[in-house]
Amino acid sequence: MRTVQRSVIAALGGILPFHFRSRLSLCPLFRLLSGGVGVYCDPVTRSLLDLFIRRYLLRSRLCVFNMAHYQNYEMEYVADGFFDMVDFEDDNPFEDDPRYDYEYGDDDVTKPKADTSALEFRNGKDIQGIPWERLNYTRDMYRETRLKQYRNYQSLEHSRAELEKECKQVERNSTFYNFKFNTRIVKSTIVHFQLRNLIWATSKHDVYLMQNYSIMHWSSLLRRGKEVLNVAGQITPTLKGRGSIAQPLSRVQISTMFVKDKLMVAGGFQGELICKHVDRPGVTFSTKISSDENAITNAVDIYNSSNGSIRLMTANNDCYVRIFDVENFAMLTRLSFPWSVNNTSVSPDGKLLAVVGDTVDCPIADLQSGKVIQNLKGHLDYSFASAWHPDGHVLATGNQDTTCRLWDVRNLSQSFAVLKGKMGAIRGIKFTSDGRFMAMAEPADFVHVFDTKFDYGKAQEIDLFGEIAGISFSPDTEALFVGVADRTYGSLVEFNRRWQNQYLDSFL
Repeated sequence: MRTVQRSVIAALGGILPFHFRSRLSLCPLFRLLSGGVGVYCDPVTRSLLDLFIRRYLLRSRLCVFNMAHYQNYEMEYVADGFFDMVDFEDDNPFEDDPRYDYEYGDDDVTKPKADTSALEFRNGKDIQGIPWERLNYTRDMYRETRLKQYRNYQSLEHSRAELEKECKQVERNSTFYNFKFNTRIVKSTIVHFQLRNLIWATSKHDVYLMQNYSIMHWSSLLRRGKEVLNVAGQITPTLKGRGSIAQPLSRVQISTMFVKDKLMVAGGFQGELICKHVDRPGVTFSTKISSDENAITNAVDIYNSSNGSIRLMTANNDCYVRIFDVENFAMLTRLSFPWSVNNTSVSPDGKLLAVVGDTVDCPIADLQSGKVIQNLKGHLDYSFASAWHPDGHVLATGNQDTTCRLWDVRNLSQSFAVLKGKMGAIRGIKFTSDGRFMAMAEPADFVHVFDTKFDYGKAQEIDLFGEIAGISFSPDTEALFVGVADRTYGSLVEFNRRWQNQYLDSFL
């Protein structure tokens, strides 16, 4: 015997649209709170319903309810079938759409209703525009349930209870960055559930993010979104020359990106590499850096080498780290590891390389020779994030064991602090350019901002609903941007740094 909600059957038959309420009806908590009446399913209807739920899992990114946490499907199925390959929307959803070439001012008269300003938030509107007042439960009720039922993805089995004994006690009631604006004009999408470096701010007014088959630029000053690069069709590089490894690409699913000094670099799900100068037309360089069928580009980085030259680094699933010159994009070095490389970061002086991947260890290597100097030990699962403090003394690593470990390069025998997340893995880590704050992002819902001045003992907890596509501080530290990936409430959330005596905030 099996019962289902009448609204679910209606949605199955196409009677109800796929809007917020029909999605909620799939959740046991919603059925309980709404007091809905269940109906008996005959075998045919039950089979159709099973098919519907599976297709729903593959096609929807729920902001308020992640179906993986409410259905009896193994996480392995969800990881392989749902997260790895996103069913993108139209190839070019921005073509002939006035929303993506629309400018409006600070007043709420011309602002799209779906967006949320700081004034509206102070007056009680939800940051993401979720209409809690029309639902049968409160935000706090759902948060409590989600915390209880969320299942963190693990590659290796480990005990979180034992790990929490190591974690630092942190005061999480601080506010370092105030909410400023949330827009749904641009919204992030994710190709792979473990890769979340898809948001980059080049100034407090300029942000780049991946949306379907496009990289979008968002101006927080003009509040206008514009497509910078479309990778759904043919990509032909402008760089040509003898010995060049450049080659045309098509229909690239972007898995990671990086923007610095007007150079935008994107990695693809099939090992692609795309380089574009944002102030020039066309794509400067594109290629497929590996013929391996499992060569997804997990991370890209632009850094200054110890001799002052600018370099491009890629981390791939084929177990290689590759270094390119950004003048002609020739490959200079290739470093091999015995496991898939998920993320790399170069120390500020350009001498040390931190490498994290499908291993519990984190090697620190001499960047010039490639020789491993030290293996950092302490994590219990695979790592997907790393970042250096601007002073070059502290390295932060993020892991699927739900922790971020902090290491002092002057004593690498053990981490000097362990910071835990709220409910999931640590997928992204960023420091402000002045080193005052460090932000770490979980796969969904939570971003934590730590004050390094207080030995990481004080933090701000940003509480949202949805998959976190990426986080980025502006170079001047004035802004923090968070990308939320979701079919309905996907958005770009902007926070502004809070300074003392900001009495003018109430007027902005």
